[in-house]
Amino acid sequence: MRSSVVIFPGSNCDKDIAVALEKFNFKNLMVWHNETTLPKSDLVVLPGGFSYGDYLRTGCIAAKSNIINGVIEFAKKGGLVLGICNGFQILIETGLLPGVLIRNKNLNFLCKNVYLKITNNKNNFLSKFNKEIIKLHIAHNEGNYYVDERNLKTLEDDNLIAFKYCDKKGNIAEENNPNGSIKNIAGIFNKKQNILGMMPHPERMIDKYLSGEDGKLFFNNIFSKHA
Repeated sequence: MRSSVVIFPGSNCDKDIAVALEKFNFKNLMVWHNETTLPKSDLVVLPGGFSYGDYLRTGCIAAKSNIINGVIEFAKKGGLVLGICNGFQILIETGLLPGVLIRNKNLNFLCKNVYLKITNNKNNFLSKFNKEIIKLHIAHNEGNYYVDERNLKTLEDDNLIAFKYCDKKGNIAEENNPNGSIKNIAGIFNKKQNILGMMPHPERMIDKYLSGEDGKLFFNNIFSKHA
C-alpha cells in the first residue's frame, strides 16, 4: 500500500508518521507543500505540528498550500485521507470536514495519554479493531472541537463520529473530556468515510516498550484493508 505524507513549514510529526507507516509496510513518500501533484497513493496523511506557526488560525495558511488542491481531488475520488492533530485542523480549514477546532477549555497546552471509545468501526480506518477502548496520545492547544447543531445532528445521524474521549472503562462524561470538545468528540469522518480527522496521535503508540501499541492496531487495520 502506498502512502504520502505532506510536509508544511512547521510540521513536526511528519517523521513520526513516516516511521509508523514504514514500520507497518506502507511504501511511503514525503511530499513538500509547494508541490502541485501527489504521487500515486492509497493513503494521504496530513501530519501534526504547527504549520506556519499557527498564525491567523491553526491550519488556515496550510489549507491554501499548492498541494491541497491535489489532496482535495484525491479525496473526491475516494482516496483515503488522514489528518492528525494539525492535519485535522487543516482538513477543517479546507472544508473537507465540518466544524472548527478552538482553544482548549482550560486555555492550556495538553500533552498526555487519553482513552478513546471507537464509536464507528464500519470503515476502512477502524473496521478490524479487536477492542472498543484504546489509549492514544494528545498534544495540542486548539483541540476543542465545535460544530453547530445542524452539522452535529448530521454527524450523529450518519454515524460520522470516529472517536470520543472516555475513561478506561469507556464512560463518556465531561470529566473525561480533556479539551472541552462538544460531545467529547476526538475524531470525525466525512460523509463517504474516506476522510478521517483526529486530534490524538496513533503514530506515537506503536511500540509496547516505548509508549503503547494501540496505534499499531490502527495502522495494521488500514494496511490490511488494502493489501
